[in-house]
Amino acid sequence: MKFTMTLPDQTAEMTVKDLLEKEWLVPRKVRHFIRIRKGILVNGEARHFQEMVYPGDSITIILEASDYPERKILLGDKQKIKVLYEDEHLIIVNKPVGMKTHPNQPEERDTLLNHLAAYLAPKAQPHVVHRLDKETSGAILFAKNPFVLPILGRLLEQKKIYRRYQAIVQGTIKQDLTINKKIGRDRHDRRKRRIDPKGGKAALTHVEIAQRLHQQTAIYCQLETGRTHQIRVHLASIGHPLVGDPLYSKNPQGRLMLHAFELHLQHPFTNQAISVQALPGLW
Repeated sequence: MKFTMTLPDQTAEMTVKDLLEKEWLVPRKVRHFIRIRKGILVNGEARHFQEMVYPGDSITIILEASDYPERKILLGDKQKIKVLYEDEHLIIVNKPVGMKTHPNQPEERDTLLNHLAAYLAPKAQPHVVHRLDKETSGAILFAKNPFVLPILGRLLEQKKIYRRYQAIVQGTIKQDLTINKKIGRDRHDRRKRRIDPKGGKAALTHVEIAQRLHQQTAIYCQLETGRTHQIRVHLASIGHPLVGDPLYSKNPQGRLMLHAFELHLQHPFTNQAISVQALPGLW
């Protein structure tokens, strides 16, 4: 693998070592191989780890296949992939409802990861950055190489990847609100999560009313955290479960009405603003 990036104007001056270790989160073992192989070029010339890099510098990273061994992913059907954005390092696709994000068993091949692996083969292999429930549709981000994967993961942790969902809930929500309730595992059903004020993990969901329907409300949800089933658990906890929710609604009918409508981030290597909408939405 070989990657060439131009450091954006906003990049701070730093050493090659800090660029790889602190800015790009390259694992220690891989940094060692890059150093002994002189596998980093700055403006076309090999540089030592203590030399400086500056905004506008062209950085080339040369890696070997053994640095990041490929995983075994069975190839699915590339025709099932709908691309919303793609470049050398990342890809955003529109996940259909009823499809799992990734396989749980080695023999599975009808998940989004399998189909995306077929779409990218043989030039790249997808890596999961975040997940959507099987019943949830919409925009989902994957890394196209293991080099960028930890960087995207850090952006997600730092809440620098903005995700906005469409949902339709049962009943009438009267006003916009924020739900701040800890979420933990359900001890009685391993598939489910529940509100757990003492042992749960912090979870924050912003709810914005889009339109009021007959005995239902169409809403937008923005996540500050990414807990499993967060939107579903939070809305059910205030008496407004999602329409069609097979786990948290007493009378589910039709599909789960939850759709990852928008995804925004700043590209980690170019600072380009990336913004996508997964159309069509729920309304």
